[in-house]
Amino acid sequence: MGAEAKPPVDLPSFLARVGAGRTRSELCRRQILLSQGDPADAVFYLAQGKIELKVLSPQGKEAIVAILGGGDFFGEGYLVGQPLRVATAAAVTECTVVRIERSAMVAMLRDEPDFAALFLSRLLSRNIRLEEDLVDHLFNSSEKRLARVLLRLAGLGEDEKREAVIAKISQESLAEMIGTTRSRVSFFMNKFRKLGFVAYNRGALSVYSSLLTVLLQD
Repeated sequence: MGAEAKPPVDLPSFLARVGAGRTRSELCRRQILLSQGDPADAVFYLAQGKIELKVLSPQGKEAIVAILGGGDFFGEGYLVGQPLRVATAAAVTECTVVRIERSAMVAMLRDEPDFAALFLSRLLSRNIRLEEDLVDHLFNSSEKRLARVLLRLAGLGEDEKREAVIAKISQESLAEMIGTTRSRVSFFMNKFRKLGFVAYNRGALSVYSSLLTVLLQD
């Protein structure tokens, strides 16, 4: 008789467990996990929450280049020789993060094909989102860019949800994400609220799928 088939690995649970070379951390909102210029020595898995990646130019200008959600990996550059972190990672919401050291990461990529497949899939998905963000920034108005960011933060457009609540995020952060001013963000947020696309409730922001109509405008 042949060897019994190995049961599939429950990867989210597998990564969330603390083990050799893996450390689980709980982050508070706005807590910085790693800073631009830090030595790159580990990969991170975001088990829960949202994290923003920010870069600072030599001239002192700061920009948010990505918002990551549960299931995303980041900090993988050191695997291909990147010596220093190229961005600062800060928690947008309360987060659960797993730090995976180099030896553990190499061993999992080598010995766990299911993990290796998930890792590659998540990286490709994240890169596709970054490419979409670049195209959005180059060709769309700031109003459409804001609508797209809000829909992404709310996870709308991916399923049949009609409404989602996202954690409080400042207009300054939204302005950095879409490359405009806070006053423009304030103008468009008030417009979206009057049209019934968003609503404020005790500091949280409700986003409705009707906001998709902004993306369909010529």
